[in-house]
Amino acid sequence: MTKVLLNDLTVRDGNQSLLATRMAKEDIIALVEALDKVGYNAMEVWGGATFDASLRFLSENPWEILREIRKAAKNTKLSMLLRGQNLVGYRHYDNDTLERFIRLAIENGIDIIRVFDALNDLRNIEYSMKFIKKYGGHCQAAISYTVSPVHTEAYFVDLVKKMADLGADSICIKDMAGILMPDAAYSLVKALKAVTDLPINVHSHTTAGLTHLVMLRAMEAGADMVDTVISPFSGGTSHIAGETIIETAKNMGIEVDYNEEALDAAYELADKIAQKYIDNGLYKARALVVNPKILQYEVPGGMLSNLMSQLQDQKMFHKFTEVLKEIPKVRKDMGYPPLVTPLSQMVGTQAVLNVISGERYKMIPNEIKVYLRGGYGKSPAPVDEDIRKKILKDEVVEERGEISSMPPVYEESKKEMEEKLGREALEEEVLSYIMNPQQAVLKPKEATEAKKPVSAATEKTEVVEFEMIIER
Repeated sequence: MTKVLLNDLTVRDGNQSLLATRMAKEDIIALVEALDKVGYNAMEVWGGATFDASLRFLSENPWEILREIRKAAKNTKLSMLLRGQNLVGYRHYDNDTLERFIRLAIENGIDIIRVFDALNDLRNIEYSMKFIKKYGGHCQAAISYTVSPVHTEAYFVDLVKKMADLGADSICIKDMAGILMPDAAYSLVKALKAVTDLPINVHSHTTAGLTHLVMLRAMEAGADMVDTVISPFSGGTSHIAGETIIETAKNMGIEVDYNEEALDAAYELADKIAQKYIDNGLYKARALVVNPKILQYEVPGGMLSNLMSQLQDQKMFHKFTEVLKEIPKVRKDMGYPPLVTPLSQMVGTQAVLNVISGERYKMIPNEIKVYLRGGYGKSPAPVDEDIRKKILKDEVVEERGEISSMPPVYEESKKEMEEKLGREALEEEVLSYIMNPQQAVLKPKEATEAKKPVSAATEKTEVVEFEMIIER
């Protein structure tokens, strides 16, 4: 009998996809305590947008949340999502910052770090992989799965071979938009199994309504691990329910380790917590609606729910479908980057601005300019030169320098932060400040005030507001 391991992503990706990462700390800890007894291979509890949201919207210290999660999880390995050289921010950081962050994450309780790059540019994850291994973490290298003329099965197989050479401990097929087709999942898992002995983990959002079939075919092909959430936080832009996978695996004759009584108890708790967020409006019913059009738009689950919230906040929800149609056009112009953080936010923001301004590329976020200069890495396919010229004019684009040449910013940032705090800053506080300089030094009351929406009174304000909301 074959066996499959289950990972639970409820308090990270379920939270991010359905609640725009607004789950309160007390609910996170309560869920972790309950889920810890089920028997999962690992629980993904940190990273992604949780770090940013803790500071920006919840007025909580993300490092303290991690420590409390570690205390609550006595039986289960903890995992996190890391954006390679972007860490949990939205630009490249120097290697000193990168190493400090990874060391502290592992010291504070993370066992497994799933690391990916939005462009599948391995230069952007090689140092992360090195530091994860250096400090004793399990390095799960993730391919950002997408579909385009250049993203073939052979492309992904070659990518995984290189990840294995860099020292990966396991591989994740990260289907952030839920666009992986069932037969493609079977074929890709089989192809990866033929070239590596590393465990294969399949991650697929349920946005398009395909994930039950995708996971069934992936398990048939020999997938070692699959990502799930507890059922009250499943479906729509989130993930498949662990309960569904358990029954599917049992029906297929595949062994799954779990404690049925603990799973039932976790369900009861999760159901009550979900109802609380339904009652206060944070749990968006629209995010649960299956959207097969995602196969065309390729928008990841976490981005889709936040895009809905953003347009509602700006009283522009009637532009939602128009924005979705614009996203693949922008993606093609940009050389088919996979739509995952931070590229999903950048492409999504540009699409929003194209629609609300009534003219394509009239307003340009600075991040798009940095991308076109090669600041985020190499685009999978060539960028549309007419678009590049319209945005950058006659600017000469130079080859990106080596990441290792980026100067350390820690000591300078520490000094800046201490001047604002009026006291000595902890290492974790400085790292928070480097990635979130405004939110990391706000007092709770000030942080609450900072959460209030800003009217898009000018073109500049409008760009900042849209970037801020989409990125969470």
